[in-house]
Amino acid sequence: MSQNREAHRPIVLAVFLIVAGGIGLYASWELTLAKFQTLLQPDTNLGCDFSVLVQCGKNLDAWQGSVFGFPNPLLGLCGFVAPIAVGVGLLAGARFSRWFWILFNAGIAGALAFVCWLIYQSIFHLFTLCPWCMVVWSVTIPLFWAVTLYNLSQGNSAAGRARKFFAAAYGWVPLLTLASYLVVAVIAQLKLDVINSLFH
Repeated sequence: MSQNREAHRPIVLAVFLIVAGGIGLYASWELTLAKFQTLLQPDTNLGCDFSVLVQCGKNLDAWQGSVFGFPNPLLGLCGFVAPIAVGVGLLAGARFSRWFWILFNAGIAGALAFVCWLIYQSIFHLFTLCPWCMVVWSVTIPLFWAVTLYNLSQGNSAAGRARKFFAAAYGWVPLLTLASYLVVAVIAQLKLDVINSLFH
């Protein structure tokens, strides 16, 4: 009985949730510290400001950096605790209800939507690539693919033949993540000429 439950426990997903959540939490913490630094010393040079193109300062000072009336990194400090908690729960043997997985997936989908908006704003309006922001982007994207395809493969969001398809597609998470990264990289290169800016 216990061996059967152990076999069905999504260990890989659990570890990934903890690692990705931890990375996102750390990046959000660094962004929060940077924001506090700019508030206390407006003329300070942030450690994440490497050039006109690669910097945190412009993003943090723009209105896009405080969409809801407070610094965006505070959302990350709260939000990235969720995947860590779920991952730890799964490792401990917790079994979550279908409604929980759907709500968790909806939260991550909302995070991805916000990240996509921030990517657009950063590239097309601020003309910058914020290092710590990109770390947040880089973990939110695979979090979405992993949780969404897991839910679909387990029947939490799909059934029948669709469930079998998504069970096979669950193994595509690394490929889908890489494809997503490439889309962002191509858009950034076309709009900002990143390669020329970095090496000339």
